[in-house]
Amino acid sequence: MTTQDLAGVFAAVARRLEPEPDLDRTVSRLVEAAIATVPGAEDAGVSLLERDKVRSIGPTSERVAKLDQVQHELCQGPCTDAAFEGDLYRSGDLKRDDRWPAFTVAATELGVVSMLAVRLYTERTVLGALNMYSGQPEAFDAASETVAEVFAAHAAVALSGARKQAQLVTALDTRDTIGMAKGILIERHHVDGERAFGMLVEASQHANVKLRDVAAWLIQEASGA
Repeated sequence: MTTQDLAGVFAAVARRLEPEPDLDRTVSRLVEAAIATVPGAEDAGVSLLERDKVRSIGPTSERVAKLDQVQHELCQGPCTDAAFEGDLYRSGDLKRDDRWPAFTVAATELGVVSMLAVRLYTERTVLGALNMYSGQPEAFDAASETVAEVFAAHAAVALSGARKQAQLVTALDTRDTIGMAKGILIERHHVDGERAFGMLVEASQHANVKLRDVAAWLIQEASGA
């Protein structure tokens, strides 16, 4: 692949990975593009960091979903290391790779021979890892690494943007839900907005339930009534 070819590929990738407020949809597009772009990739998935925990998202097959889950449970494997330790991990024959002994047993049973895992990060945060799989030995080479690293840089920006948009949508939805619940309390108990919000907070603390969930329950209860 020439430099000109690569430039065209990544221009197309950048357009395809425009962030959306739906995080799952963004990741689905990301892994599909990874398989189409990175030489040797047959399957792909993303290990997403959420409050120091790892969640598998967007697996392109059942074996990817299972292997990602195994890595998270064992805290061992290329994607775990890419998310927490280094930028890139590659294995051409997992059977002979002694870096992740417990994980390689599961990978072999599911027919995965080669893996390439690349960290997804921006200047401000580590988002997780992009994981690519193949049933062929030595499926990934130095060219695959180069393409994967550049691809991951584009993907991390898209993923970061999608996460921020999703958080904004959630925040707006939460604000509207709490606003509706306050309105119900104001009407029922003839209190002002500040007191109504205080009542929601008190209920949340007493029940040990998130404020938004308390507000949603009140709206549902009022609708049923």
